[in-house]
Order: sequence, then C-alpha cells, then structure tokens
Amino acid sequence: MIDRRPFVQKVLKNRKDNLRVVSGIGTSTWDIMSAGDNKGNFGFIGAMGQSIPFSLGLAKSQPNLRILLFTGDGDTLMSLGSMATVANHPVNNLTIVVLDNESYVETGSQPTATAGKSDLELIAKGSGISNSYTVTNENDYEKIMNTIYDEEGPSLIVVKCQAKATPLIFPHSFDGSVSINRFMSSIKS
Repeated sequence: MIDRRPFVQKVLKNRKDNLRVVSGIGTSTWDIMSAGDNKGNFGFIGAMGQSIPFSLGLAKSQPNLRILLFTGDGDTLMSLGSMATVANHPVNNLTIVVLDNESYVETGSQPTATAGKSDLELIAKGSGISNSYTVTNENDYEKIMNTIYDEEGPSLIVVKCQAKATPLIFPHSFDGSVSINRFMSSIKS
C-alpha cells in the first residue's frame, strides 16, 4: 500500500506548466496542498461526488491543458455514474487518480465498498474508460507520470493507499468564489 501524501507530493514535485490539478473533498485537498500552494490547484472542500464532473467539464473546456484529479474512493463511489459520463464524452487530457484507502478516514475510518467486493478499476473499464489500472506500490511511478502527461485519456488510476489520518493543510481560501477565481486566473494567464 502507498503512503498517499508523499506519493501526491512526488507526483506534483516537478509539475509542468500545462498541468491543472483538481482534488475531491477533504483528504485529497489536504494532500495537494501539502505539495505547496499553487493557483493551478482547485480543491473541493464539501461537495462530495462533484470532482469528476467538474474535472470532465474543465478538460473539455481546456483541451490544451492536462487535467489531473486526485480524489478518494468515497468521493468516486458517490458519483459512479460520472465514470460512464466520462467514457461517453471522452477527453484526451483528463487523468483521474483515485487514492483508494478503502475507508472514510475523515469520519472515523468506516470501510467503503472498495474494502469489500467493489473494484473501481473494473467499474471504470466497464463504464468504457479503457485506460484504467490499479497500482499498489510506487514501482509504477513512471507509468503514472506517463499517463498524466503523455497518454491520451481519459484515464483512471486506482492507487491503493494506507488508511491513515493525515494533518489538515488548508487551501488558500475556503471561500468558493475566491478559490475558483484564483484557479481561473491560472487558466487565463
């Protein structure tokens, strides 16, 4: 199992200028913020299930940028239908990384469906996202970076992570209009 926070930091360490990063609620937002404040990041705080549709819309509207979504298994499970939407309205520039710790760590570590029989890679492939795979260790780091920057999407990578609470690192602003305007300024410049 991968230690999610150092993994996210490693992925974002030498990010290219054409990468915009979105995060699902909670822990994923704290993870991207741990890699440093960047106006090219947009983190959801309390809109469970909305990060995949948002990222798809962003990728469709910004075909010259690479869009990377870090989200969790809980957020993904909340919007399983979004995988079918992504597959049926494909974009070449979208990579979804599901940091799957098989639990709702922030609310007491209750198990999610991925702790049981549900397999997000198979659900993604069954929805039509053919470039989907699961990683359980960092040996696939180069493959992941290639998917993010070079392969045609849409892509979905399930990263099996340790289920452990991490310190909260808050984004630049909790104000939605300030956050989105700051993020949009990174697209316009």
